Amino acid sequence: MELQKVVQDAIDEQVRSGREVAVQVAVYRDGELIVDAVAGPATSSTLFYTWSMGKAMTATLVHRLVERGVLDYSMPVADVWPAFAAKGKSRVTLRHVLQHTAGVPGIGATTTVSEICDWDLICERIADSELWWEPGTQVGYHAYTFGYILDEVCRRAGGKPLGELLRQEIGVPLGVADELWFGLPASEQHRLAPLVDPPAPPGMSFELPPDSPMARASALELWPTAALGNRPDVLAADIPAGGKMTARAIARLYASLIGEVDGVRLLSPGTIAAIQADTYAGTDQVFGHPARFGLGFALSRLGEEGGDALAWGGMGGTFGYGDPSTGIAFAYCKNLQTADFDNATEIVNLVNA
Repeated sequence: MELQKVVQDAIDEQVRSGREVAVQVAVYRDGELIVDAVAGPATSSTLFYTWSMGKAMTATLVHRLVERGVLDYSMPVADVWPAFAAKGKSRVTLRHVLQHTAGVPGIGATTTVSEICDWDLICERIADSELWWEPGTQVGYHAYTFGYILDEVCRRAGGKPLGELLRQEIGVPLGVADELWFGLPASEQHRLAPLVDPPAPPGMSFELPPDSPMARASALELWPTAALGNRPDVLAADIPAGGKMTARAIARLYASLIGEVDGVRLLSPGTIAAIQADTYAGTDQVFGHPARFGLGFALSRLGEEGGDALAWGGMGGTFGYGDPSTGIAFAYCKNLQTADFDNATEIVNLVNA
């Protein structure tokens, strides 16, 4: 059966059964779009706030500047951001940030929602923060700080914020400039599928011990939820730890990483090999689970142990990847904020069957 129909039938059932509300799936094979499926109240052009799926855009931009000689993986962040050297952080390199081993995973337990929209304030706090561990010796997900640090480095070294570079370096060359965003202007926010939180089980509440690593990293109100992600100020803020996108646009990005798309290849094969080879694995010091990162990407598709696919998932169950070994680039965007990736995994397995 044609893959387009197989995927369409599957996501239709996910929506019909109530497991999802609105879903997009896009699949490229060897640079050609072979699946563009939508279910629920959305179209192929609807934008989704997919949280950390946007880190693929951030990492790609950094690698393009490395290829150009503007940045270097071994350069200390403080070389271009002197204030960042405070409190022992002079040894943190660009490689450490890309691999989530920098030891700067938190924006502070008292940081408010309005404050994360204040670029200068958050960068000042990150620059003045203390290391959680010696850089390069532990791994821990830098959920917010990944975006702030890398963007500030790019602003200082390259002269432009990542939001501007995203359009110039990725969106325009790939023909998807209006489908990939960090900060989404108010004039474009009507194009979004509003995020939806699932109903909480009766009597369930969630609190973190104040001394837990997750609580130290950020306040509970900054965890990805529909209430947070539907706020106009958060949507408009340029926070390159997350992104707003269509499935076909981010799948096209992944396709242009692992091969050519209409003559466009965003990164060289040598850079892709470096991303896959320069890895760090260990127990995540923030969340406590096993973690393995290459340079700016997680390295496996859903349902796979190990592997070398370039990938990013987002809270709420979104997922995208590009697999050089199969030529497949994939994206699953959705708005129901589920706590797992089960539905995305179902579609990944169909694509790779």
